[in-house]
Amino acid sequence: MSKNLAIKAARAQRDMTQKDLAQAVGVSRQTINAIEQGEFNPSIKLCRTICRALGKTLDELFWEEDNDEEIKF
Repeated sequence: MSKNLAIKAARAQRDMTQKDLAQAVGVSRQTINAIEQGEFNPSIKLCRTICRALGKTLDELFWEEDNDEEIKF
């Protein structure tokens, strides 16, 4: 897993600390830190809750571009 810099950036835009976001979504600050560090893969429910708290979409915060793979149909 890679670091999630999008969440960190979105928090900064809203002037939120990890603790603020954690309280807003009902998890510990350590959980938010682990998500941002890429050490924890949150459930889709938690992803959606984080998105709502930060005013972002799932794609904006959790989509990973994989430039090495091309999707073919």
